[in-house]
Amino acid sequence: MTVRSTGQSWALDIALAQGGFDALHPQAKGTMEQLGHDHTDFDKVFALVRSGAMLPKAWATVAGQTEQRAAHHEREGFGRTAADLYQRAAVMWGRAQYSFLDATDPRKTAFRERADHCVARLGELRGHRVRRVELAFEGRHVYALLHLPPGHVEQASAVILGPGMDMIKEDYIFAAERYYTSRGIVALSIEGPGQGESRANGLTLDLTNYERALSRCIDHLAGLPEVDPQRIGMFGISMSGYWGMRAAATDPRLAALAAFEAVTGDFDTIFERAQPGFKHNFMYMAGYTDEQAFDRELVGRLPLGDLVTRITCPVLVGIGEFDELTRLEQALAGYELITAPKEMRVYEGEFHPLGGVAAEVFRFGAEWLERALAGELAEPGRDARYYVHSDGRTTDGTADPAWWLGTDPVTAR
Repeated sequence: MTVRSTGQSWALDIALAQGGFDALHPQAKGTMEQLGHDHTDFDKVFALVRSGAMLPKAWATVAGQTEQRAAHHEREGFGRTAADLYQRAAVMWGRAQYSFLDATDPRKTAFRERADHCVARLGELRGHRVRRVELAFEGRHVYALLHLPPGHVEQASAVILGPGMDMIKEDYIFAAERYYTSRGIVALSIEGPGQGESRANGLTLDLTNYERALSRCIDHLAGLPEVDPQRIGMFGISMSGYWGMRAAATDPRLAALAAFEAVTGDFDTIFERAQPGFKHNFMYMAGYTDEQAFDRELVGRLPLGDLVTRITCPVLVGIGEFDELTRLEQALAGYELITAPKEMRVYEGEFHPLGGVAAEVFRFGAEWLERALAGELAEPGRDARYYVHSDGRTTDGTADPAWWLGTDPVTAR
């Protein structure tokens, strides 16, 4: 536990009790729907929550109800209905296990087993187009789900779906089918070092092993007959946008990167000024229990700095104007350092979840990757910038908010 997460837990409890999930993550329901949560399930869960301690029970309760309904429809022969319900149950079981930041907690294990069962049933009902993957990696394993388009597929584009630090591979089942496999694109949703099953089975996060794990995922995809090894990209949100930047800078096989809400500035903002749970979770991912050692040994080494100058593939950067984990001026400063073909979109009035534009972002990111992997958007010197207004307008040629009045803010180095 961090000092702040211990001392400020009461404040988070009050926020949950008074404002629900929106008090912690404004407009996040839109993003959660893109991660496979039906809004009715979401509302049922938070009707049961008045403090952080109540979250795992609430998620597990509604997950169990949904799984029970899925089993009913499967017995009655309504496979598509059952598969949809199993998917909804899986992501809720995943939310339930997330609350326990102790890989040995038997509740975490039990909830993970329920999520795995739901995914197994879903995969069976969808003709094995959703498949569990275990990749040997540096003495441990990286866990993933392979999502295949219907019918015969050969030499297709592929996209790695990278989760934020508090996400799991199951969170992308809905998006993989809606935005990728339906378009003939192979998708691989992953849990890198420190995440989900990878962390539960002993794989902790260090400064550079996430990009090495991504390279291992590229190895796997490149070896599949369904995949063209020259057309492998990545969609990453939050911390996986950060890890995607690191991977793009170190593995030239990554052909395109769409990074939304990436943490690209200093890490004081996310660890010392944002909600304390972010730092607490990152320490768990990295296997630290000593906060001072974590600060001393890892935090100062995390900022990307000049590493992004080594990126050569097309890059899309999207961020909310008031992202609470990366200040906009820092995101713009980091973007300036990228010399590869690039594009940036700043969404007016949006916070870290990009919840108000989530459906647009998930579709646009997928379509942008589809075009980039087809060889478009790669002209040398490309630098497309947009400020996306909340009233529907888009200002082309700049990502700076209009209220800055053309001034150039002091950027963090």
